[in-house]
Amino acid sequence: MSDPLSTSISLAALLISGATAWLTLFRRGTVRLTQPTFISFSYDLTPKPERPAIPKIFLRSLMYSTGRRGHIIENMFVSLRRGEDQQTFNIWGYGETVNLVRGSGLYVGETGVVCNHHFNPPEDAKDFTFQNGEYLIDVFAAVLGWHDPIHLCSVTLTVPDAAGNELKQPECAYWFDWGPDSKRYHGHLERRKIIRAPGYEVVLS
Repeated sequence: MSDPLSTSISLAALLISGATAWLTLFRRGTVRLTQPTFISFSYDLTPKPERPAIPKIFLRSLMYSTGRRGHIIENMFVSLRRGEDQQTFNIWGYGETVNLVRGSGLYVGETGVVCNHHFNPPEDAKDFTFQNGEYLIDVFAAVLGWHDPIHLCSVTLTVPDAAGNELKQPECAYWFDWGPDSKRYHGHLERRKIIRAPGYEVVLS
């Protein structure tokens, strides 16, 4: 007859092994996004001055997987709401410098990946301009093998009335810096210097 204590210990070890295998090998988990350290509303200038500037939402954050196996991000997009108006920014690019790559197939592991994310609207919405008011930003990711996009975060931002008219200009950008002590974003307007020459257009910060 087996010893009850030995049997209990064996069963406990088996359960622990099963739980460990589930957490490390089989559990897929999900994808999370940390609080973006900064967000900006700005414009990408086109090579020809007569062409309209393209609105852009720019943010930086850590994206990580809660599962050991990690996930592959097929695409990301941002939904921007101001009052009753809503605009989707579904052209995604990422990188660390001005040399961005078009977003597709980004692997996100347990330790996470930090990069700058840039979002532009589709071609038929490039006459969109930023204005004063309160904005709600929702960030979504399409994960390989998942049917529906997952919601990563929501952020509420306010562009003051004093900056509204200037922010309609392509050389202007509004930056929101996260204050970890105050737990809120602090915004400021930046005006960039534009140098134009025949055939090209350059923006200097």
